[in-house]
Amino acid sequence: MFGLLKKHFSKSVKKVTEKVLEKEISGHDIDNFFSEIEIELMQDNVAVDVIDYLKKRMKEELIQKQVGRMSAREEIRTTFKNILMEIIGKEPVSIEDTINSKKAAKEPACIIFLGFNGSGKTTTIAKVASALKMKGHQPVLAAADTFRAASIEQLQHHGEKLGVPVIKHEYGSDPAAVVFDAMKYAKTKGKDVVLVDTAGRMHNDKNLMDELSKIVRVNKPDLKILVIDSLTGNDVVIQATNYDKAVNGIDGMILTKTEINEKGGSLLSATYATGKPILFLGTGQKYEDLIEFSAEKTVDELLD
Repeated sequence: MFGLLKKHFSKSVKKVTEKVLEKEISGHDIDNFFSEIEIELMQDNVAVDVIDYLKKRMKEELIQKQVGRMSAREEIRTTFKNILMEIIGKEPVSIEDTINSKKAAKEPACIIFLGFNGSGKTTTIAKVASALKMKGHQPVLAAADTFRAASIEQLQHHGEKLGVPVIKHEYGSDPAAVVFDAMKYAKTKGKDVVLVDTAGRMHNDKNLMDELSKIVRVNKPDLKILVIDSLTGNDVVIQATNYDKAVNGIDGMILTKTEINEKGGSLLSATYATGKPILFLGTGQKYEDLIEFSAEKTVDELLD
């Protein structure tokens, strides 16, 4: 996922290192090497605000620090790593801990998935259901995307393949009511988690975003997870920020299609914009193609 971004971060570290002899690093040094890679980072979908933050923190940590050529590379690499961890190393929420906590109270957990149309949200929900079922949980799927009959059918198809019940209403019905009925079913049948598929919507579609707010307000989900297409580009900041606002704060994000994304800047941009953690990365179309996100592993991959 990080081929190009890794190349450009490595390039920036190399450039500043080459200019360091036995002297203090200056703000001018840092400005110079950022100016040479800033356009490339933006093309890699790293938001301008993220670049500005990196530059500001690099200055705070490195200006007037005495480094020699032999130690400069490691010093700068370590500083870069720490700053990147500040951005993406948010403490993740645990879906399993949430389920177990609700189970102790004899209640099913409610987890709502939201996101842009075409982000891979429905397939991601099926992957999460598959993973939870393999760990002994009993998920229920709620087809709260009532705007597209095809979406209900898609979720039903996944439910049948996975052996997981799907609660659905007629096309055009109230999505909040679907979630309510799914929770009622789960409690009656002793299921421990409801995974809710909501309609994909443009972040600037006020009516649909208001409806999403209603679903959350009425059903009070335990977790709200934003599914983002990692190929979205620089629009990811606006998208993530507006969804976060619409539901009064998301709890985490899942990035999809990372197996075909050479850039990777959307990961940095989305976490910086929302201050919320990445939980999983989607790496393909199979149910098992969902990996738990590791901030430290990601940063090491970027800087190795």
